[in-house]
Amino acid sequence: MTVAPLRIGNFSGFYGDRADALREMLTGGELDVLTGDYLAELTMLILGRDRLKDPSAGYARTFPRQLEDTLGLAHERGVRIVTNAGGLNPAGLADAVRASADRLGIPVRVAHVEGDDLGARYPGSLTAHAYLGGFGIAACLREGADVVVTGRVTDAALVTGPAVAHFGWSRTDHDRLAGAVVAGHVLECGTQATGGNYAFFRDGDVRHPGFPLAELHADGSSVITKHPGTGGFVDVGTVTAQLLYETGGARYAGPDVTARLDTVRLTPDGPDRVRIDGVRGEAPPPDLKVGRTRLGGFRNEVTFVLTGLDVEEKAALVRAQMEDVFAKSRPQDVTWDLVRTDRVDAGTEETASALLRLVVRDPEQAVVGRTLTGAAIELALASYPGFHVLAPPGKPSPYGVFEAAYVPQAEVPHTAVLPDGRRLPVAPVVETLALGAVAEPPLPEPPPAGRPSRRAPLGLVAGARSGDKGGDANVGVWARTDEAWRWLAHTLTVERFKELLPESRELTVTRHVLPHLRALNFVVEGILGAGVASQHRFDPQAKALGEWLRSRHLDIPEDLL
Repeated sequence: MTVAPLRIGNFSGFYGDRADALREMLTGGELDVLTGDYLAELTMLILGRDRLKDPSAGYARTFPRQLEDTLGLAHERGVRIVTNAGGLNPAGLADAVRASADRLGIPVRVAHVEGDDLGARYPGSLTAHAYLGGFGIAACLREGADVVVTGRVTDAALVTGPAVAHFGWSRTDHDRLAGAVVAGHVLECGTQATGGNYAFFRDGDVRHPGFPLAELHADGSSVITKHPGTGGFVDVGTVTAQLLYETGGARYAGPDVTARLDTVRLTPDGPDRVRIDGVRGEAPPPDLKVGRTRLGGFRNEVTFVLTGLDVEEKAALVRAQMEDVFAKSRPQDVTWDLVRTDRVDAGTEETASALLRLVVRDPEQAVVGRTLTGAAIELALASYPGFHVLAPPGKPSPYGVFEAAYVPQAEVPHTAVLPDGRRLPVAPVVETLALGAVAEPPLPEPPPAGRPSRRAPLGLVAGARSGDKGGDANVGVWARTDEAWRWLAHTLTVERFKELLPESRELTVTRHVLPHLRALNFVVEGILGAGVASQHRFDPQAKALGEWLRSRHLDIPEDLL
C-alpha cells in the first residue's frame, strides 16, 4: 500500500522568532504537521536562569501566546503541532496548553516527552540535558496526540518523530531516517532555508521570507518548498547553505541515525522546490550528547572611542592607565580589542573613530563592578585627547559556559507521556556504530593552469554560512557551478583558510569535502571559547564568520568572475 507523503512545515527557528508565523503557516496551504524549534545552547541557559527565579518556569513562554489564537485553526485543519518549546519543563508547558484548550473549548489531546533532564547526574550544572531522538514524539503521535511538547531533543527529531509515526519506520530503517534527519536539518532554522541570512540574498525578494516545509516520502526522500505566494525563495543554494549550517564532517550524528552528508543529492524540482534524495544512513553512535550549562561568573565591558590621529598611541595610554587599576584587583580574564573602524581624512567624526573594547570576567561580581567601571570613567579628564566611551558602563552581568558530555543511550529514561497520562518508556536503540573518520573523497580535476586572474573577493564565486557548536565554529563554503567548484576545491585549503581568517591561525582547523554539494566545511576549534553564553568574541555565535571569509580577496580566474 502506498503511503501519502507527509507535509511538514516549520513555524519557529529560535526562541523569539516571528510571532505570527504559526498563523501564516496554518492559513498558507495544506499541512499535516507543524514544527517549532525554540532551543539552542544559549536558550537553555536563559531558561535555566528563568527557573532559578520561578521553579514553574523553564519553557518558552511565547509559545502559549502564539497558540492562543491558532489552536482552534490547527484543530479545524487537522494539523498536528510538535515543538521543543518545553525546554526544561515540558510537563509544565503541556499543562499550560491543556489549560488554554479547556478555556477555549477546543478538544485537543496534548502529550509530552521527558527524560532528557540529567541535572542530578551533573551537580553544579545550571542545566544538563541529553539530546533525545524522535521515537518518543512518534509514540505520542501514534497514541493520538494533537500537540506534542518536548524538552531537549535534537532539532531534526521534530521531523523524524512525525515521519516515524506516519510511515511506520523501524529503528533500523537507517536510510529513511537519515533522509528525514536531513529534511529536518533544513527546516529547523525556519527562513534560513527560504532566503534568510543567505549569501546571495539579492537573487530574490527576502524582505519577508515565508517559512519552509518539506514533502517527505516513504523512502526518506523529500522536496523542500514553501507555501505559494509567500516571500523569499527556495533553490539549491538556499538548501545547500542550510545543510552546511552548524555541521562538521560527512557524518552527521544523532540519537536515531547517523546521516551521511556526503551522500546528499539536491536537484531543482520546479519553482521554489528542491528535491533531496540519495541520503544514506548508518546506525547511531552508542552515546547521547548531553548539553551542560553553568554560570561561569560575571562580565563587564567598556568601549573607549579613539578619534583622529595617533590611535595606537591613545590605545596604549588608556591601557596603561587601566593596568594600574588592575594591579590592585585584577579580574580573572581581561581582554582588549582595538577595532580600526577609523578612516584617513574621514568626512564624519564617527568614521574618523576607532573602538577600543575592554571586556573583563571574574567569578566575583564585585571585581568587575563599580570599582572597575568607575575607574574607567574617572579617566574622562585625565587620559587621551577626545576621551569618551561608546556608552556608560553597566552593572556586571552573569555569563554562562556550555560544555558537552556523553552518556550511553540505555542510561537515559526517554519517556512518552501520553494524552491519557500513561507513561510509555521508549526503548533505546540496539544497533549502534561508533563514529569514525570518513576517507576524504577524490577531488575534481584541477583547473587548467595559466588562466588570467585578478584580485577579488571570494564571495563573488562562493557562498558561505557559518555557525557555532559549543566553543567551535563551522564555516561551510560552496560553489554554484562545477567549474567554480574545481577551483574552490583546490584553492581553499586549510592553509589558505588560515591566511584569509587570521583569528584561526593558531587554532586547529579541519576541512571536510562534500563533492555532491560542491562544498567544503571548515571546523575551527576553540574560536568561541566556552560558547556563545560566554561572549568570548565580537561575533559570539560565529554567524558572520562566513561573510568575513567571503569578503577576503585572493587571486580568482577571470572566467569565473
